[in-house]
Amino acid sequence: MKRVIIALGLAATLGLLSTAASAQMLKTVKDRGTLTCGVSQGLPGFSSPDDKGAWTGLDVDLCRAMAAAIFNDASKVKYVPLTANARFTALQSGEIDVLSRNTTWTSSRDTSLGFNFAAVTYYDGQGFMVKKSLKVNSALELNGASICTQSGTTTEANAADYFRANNMKFEVVKFETADEAIKAYDTGRCDGFTSDVSQLYAMRLKLTAMNDHVVLPEVISKEPLGPAVRQGDDQWFDIVKWVHFAMINAEELGVSSKSVDEAMKSPQPEIKRLLGLEGAYGEQLGLTKDWVVRIVKLVGNYGEIFEKNVGSGSKLGIARGLNRLWTKGGIQYAPPIR
Repeated sequence: MKRVIIALGLAATLGLLSTAASAQMLKTVKDRGTLTCGVSQGLPGFSSPDDKGAWTGLDVDLCRAMAAAIFNDASKVKYVPLTANARFTALQSGEIDVLSRNTTWTSSRDTSLGFNFAAVTYYDGQGFMVKKSLKVNSALELNGASICTQSGTTTEANAADYFRANNMKFEVVKFETADEAIKAYDTGRCDGFTSDVSQLYAMRLKLTAMNDHVVLPEVISKEPLGPAVRQGDDQWFDIVKWVHFAMINAEELGVSSKSVDEAMKSPQPEIKRLLGLEGAYGEQLGLTKDWVVRIVKLVGNYGEIFEKNVGSGSKLGIARGLNRLWTKGGIQYAPPIR
């Protein structure tokens, strides 16, 4: 019996130590007073500064939602613009707390870089954009074409796989940044430009005559885009993924930035748990009981941030597609809060 008591005591001690070790990132962020978020150098709809220097976009809103949950203030975020090549080093070195930068979740990135991908905030796929004057209607007509792309991304390998699988030749022209790649394409350096389809629509806005270009119908890869954190801090990992899941659940339950106050009166059990009126789900994350109320009131639910940044309410005008809720024919699906 004495051995059992000692063993239980040791297990409890180790459990406390483990909990303490896993809570460091949240404490660091709280003590600092700001969240440090790695974003792109300027991708409309996902993360880009406006003419006043304020950052906006779908990836930005995830960081704003985290700040809302932690500080009850969505503005307490420092944005660090990063190239595709620099983004992983910045996360590994601790320069940023979370990487929220149109980054594809792959097996090698998940296992060999010391990262955990927390969620899929945008389901995407790689495509091609060409000038209408080429009179090309399909990527299968690009044999022998020169294709501009950004280095340090999954796009180069995906394009090589696609051309090889279809017995076609092509010339890849790589650039350090997406802006350099799209400028080269715009000036005629390449026949086509390849990237995630969402990025094609975003970069199309930067072309001299955007209506002279078309995105081809083929989607040649799976590109699940989402935030990443360093491995070793389970609490921080949980916070990032559950902030996203909270916005998905809020949309599914009809709780928006406009209706959240009225929703506080709802007798529906799922809404009560979501908004912290029942249970201690926020406290289990190391946050407050009203963490989801903060997120939805200050930032919005997933549907709101999608439509505002990349959907019908934006210049991109991208259809929800796969990013519709699972109840609406899409694959965005969040585990329940209970």
